[in-house]
Amino acid sequence: MADEITFDDFLKVDIRLGTVIRAEPFPEARKPAIKLWIDFGPEIGEKKSSAQITVHYDPERLVGKQVMAVVNFPPRQIGPMRSEVLVLGVSDPDGAIVLIAPDQAAPNGSRMH
Repeated sequence: MADEITFDDFLKVDIRLGTVIRAEPFPEARKPAIKLWIDFGPEIGEKKSSAQITVHYDPERLVGKQVMAVVNFPPRQIGPMRSEVLVLGVSDPDGAIVLIAPDQAAPNGSRMH
Protein backbone atom coordinates (compact mmCIF):
# COMPACT_ATOMS: atom_id res chain seq x y z
CA MET A 1 0.00 0.00 0.00
CA ALA A 2 1.21 3.51 -0.79
CA ASP A 3 2.11 5.98 1.92
CA GLU A 4 -0.84 8.07 3.03
CA ILE A 5 -0.90 11.75 2.16
CA THR A 6 -3.25 14.51 3.20
CA PHE A 7 -5.73 16.15 0.85
CA ASP A 8 -3.60 19.31 1.05
CA ASP A 9 -0.60 17.25 -0.17
CA PHE A 10 -2.66 16.06 -3.13
CA LEU A 11 -3.69 19.62 -4.01
CA LYS A 12 -0.01 20.57 -4.35
CA VAL A 13 0.30 18.25 -7.38
CA ASP A 14 -0.90 20.25 -10.39
CA ILE A 15 -2.21 17.74 -12.96
CA ARG A 16 -3.45 19.32 -16.18
CA LEU A 17 -4.86 18.28 -19.54
CA GLY A 18 -2.92 19.11 -22.68
CA THR A 19 -2.93 18.27 -26.37
CA VAL A 20 0.13 16.84 -28.09
CA ILE A 21 1.01 19.28 -30.89
CA ARG A 22 4.29 17.65 -31.97
CA ALA A 23 5.96 14.28 -31.34
CA GLU A 24 9.29 12.86 -32.50
CA PRO A 25 11.39 9.77 -31.84
CA PHE A 26 14.03 10.31 -29.12
CA PRO A 27 16.94 8.06 -30.16
CA GLU A 28 19.36 9.80 -27.75
CA ALA A 29 17.40 8.59 -24.69
CA ARG A 30 18.82 5.62 -22.73
CA LYS A 31 15.50 3.74 -23.03
CA PRO A 32 13.23 3.99 -26.08
CA ALA A 33 11.22 7.20 -25.79
CA ILE A 34 9.26 9.83 -27.68
CA LYS A 35 9.73 13.62 -27.40
CA LEU A 36 6.43 15.41 -26.91
CA TRP A 37 5.43 19.06 -27.24
CA ILE A 38 2.15 19.58 -25.40
CA ASP A 39 -0.20 22.60 -25.45
CA PHE A 40 -1.64 23.28 -21.98
CA GLY A 41 -3.62 26.36 -23.02
CA PRO A 42 -2.96 30.07 -22.53
CA GLU A 43 -2.21 29.98 -18.77
CA ILE A 44 0.61 27.40 -18.97
CA GLY A 45 1.48 27.35 -22.67
CA GLU A 46 3.51 24.75 -24.55
CA LYS A 47 5.72 22.37 -22.56
CA LYS A 48 8.11 19.57 -23.59
CA SER A 49 8.33 16.06 -22.21
CA SER A 50 10.01 12.74 -22.88
CA ALA A 51 7.91 9.62 -22.45
CA GLN A 52 8.83 5.92 -22.63
CA ILE A 53 5.68 5.03 -24.56
CA THR A 54 7.10 3.48 -27.75
CA VAL A 55 5.40 0.09 -27.31
CA HIS A 56 1.85 1.42 -27.75
CA TYR A 57 2.38 4.75 -29.55
CA ASP A 58 3.95 6.09 -32.74
CA PRO A 59 4.96 9.78 -32.81
CA GLU A 60 2.79 10.65 -35.82
CA ARG A 61 -0.33 9.14 -34.21
CA LEU A 62 0.18 11.08 -30.96
CA VAL A 63 -0.36 14.51 -32.52
CA GLY A 64 -3.82 15.73 -31.50
CA LYS A 65 -4.10 13.30 -28.57
CA GLN A 66 -5.03 14.75 -25.18
CA VAL A 67 -2.94 13.60 -22.22
CA MET A 68 -2.70 14.25 -18.49
CA ALA A 69 0.55 15.55 -17.01
CA VAL A 70 2.02 16.94 -13.80
CA VAL A 71 2.99 20.51 -14.69
CA ASN A 72 4.59 21.72 -11.45
CA PHE A 73 7.59 19.41 -11.07
CA PRO A 74 10.96 21.08 -11.68
CA PRO A 75 12.34 20.53 -15.22
CA ARG A 76 14.56 17.48 -15.66
CA GLN A 77 17.42 16.99 -18.09
CA ILE A 78 16.98 13.79 -20.12
CA GLY A 79 19.92 13.46 -22.47
CA PRO A 80 19.97 16.56 -24.69
CA MET A 81 16.34 17.44 -23.86
CA ARG A 82 14.90 19.38 -20.92
CA SER A 83 11.67 17.67 -19.89
CA GLU A 84 9.28 20.24 -18.38
CA VAL A 85 6.27 18.09 -17.44
CA LEU A 86 5.62 14.48 -16.40
CA VAL A 87 3.13 12.79 -18.71
CA LEU A 88 1.04 10.27 -16.76
CA GLY A 89 0.41 6.65 -17.64
CA VAL A 90 -0.15 3.20 -16.21
CA SER A 91 1.55 -0.12 -16.94
CA ASP A 92 -0.15 -2.73 -19.08
CA PRO A 93 0.22 -6.44 -18.08
CA ASP A 94 3.68 -6.53 -19.74
CA GLY A 95 4.92 -3.32 -18.11
CA ALA A 96 4.56 -1.06 -21.18
CA ILE A 97 3.08 2.37 -20.53
CA VAL A 98 -0.48 3.30 -21.52
CA LEU A 99 -1.21 7.03 -21.36
CA ILE A 100 -3.89 8.46 -19.08
CA ALA A 101 -6.35 10.55 -21.09
CA PRO A 102 -9.94 11.80 -20.74
CA ASP A 103 -12.70 9.83 -22.45
CA GLN A 104 -14.10 13.10 -23.88
CA ALA A 105 -12.41 16.24 -25.17
CA ALA A 106 -11.92 19.04 -22.65
CA PRO A 107 -10.13 22.41 -22.74
CA ASN A 108 -6.32 22.40 -22.65
CA GLY A 109 -5.07 23.42 -19.23
CA SER A 110 -8.05 21.92 -17.38
CA ARG A 111 -6.96 20.86 -13.91
CA MET A 112 -7.68 17.37 -12.62
CA HIS A 113 -10.11 17.39 -9.69
